[in-house]
Amino acid sequence: MNGLHELPLIIFTVLAQTVVGAFLVMTVAAVQGKTEKQNNKLFVLLVLLGIGFVASIMHLGSPLRAFNSLNRVGESPLSNEIASGAVFFAAAGLYWLLSVLGKMPQALSKTWLILTALLGVVFMVMMANLYQISTVPTWNNAFTPWAFYLTVLTAGGALGYALFLQATWVKRAVMFGLFLIAIIVIYQGFNLLTIHSSVQSAVNLVPDFALLNVVRLCLIAMGIWFLCRTVQVSQYAGAAVIIFAEMIGRTLFYSMYMTVGTAF
Repeated sequence: MNGLHELPLIIFTVLAQTVVGAFLVMTVAAVQGKTEKQNNKLFVLLVLLGIGFVASIMHLGSPLRAFNSLNRVGESPLSNEIASGAVFFAAAGLYWLLSVLGKMPQALSKTWLILTALLGVVFMVMMANLYQISTVPTWNNAFTPWAFYLTVLTAGGALGYALFLQATWVKRAVMFGLFLIAIIVIYQGFNLLTIHSSVQSAVNLVPDFALLNVVRLCLIAMGIWFLCRTVQVSQYAGAAVIIFAEMIGRTLFYSMYMTVGTAF
């Protein structure tokens, strides 16, 4: 698949979206008073997000470029994405550190989590906006934000279920996400047929679009089946399978890159 050349971005976007989704579930669990081993499990999210940011730096080429990309916060979508992600990471990390050290005031704990969760939502909006590029017709449409937010719902919801809150509504949310992904895949497949240049149709960029999405959907369904098991190891496996499935979907996304320079 052509999109594999963007593997660092695939890892970054999918892991970041997964972490934000899981953090939202953790916040709901905390508000409900279900905080058993929460700090240890939050550390797992921080590690995953850290891996994602390292991958994004690899894409930029050097840490210096990552810092330089912050020069236009408020003007550049890339700067907004990195800045909002860094603030979310810092807020979540500081919450974890203060909690581990026993310095987090109980009265402030839930409020901090809710505000951090909102920062995560802002991070996701900034990430989706980054790819709304007018010169890339295959990305500049409603399918892009839908794809990103549904990864938050499915992969993030699955990991949140496995780590923090084994609630029926979380499983149903992941199932609903699978249903929406199936709808998006069908509509996007038809949309690709309408985007073309003088030499090729956008659909030719992803000849395995249908097959790989079938594999993706089957993996998500398998992951949901694992989530429904009572053994926690099975639930972790289910979350891992769904995350992998979304990486397949993200690889297809990057394979669709095509500029208007060669389009009608």
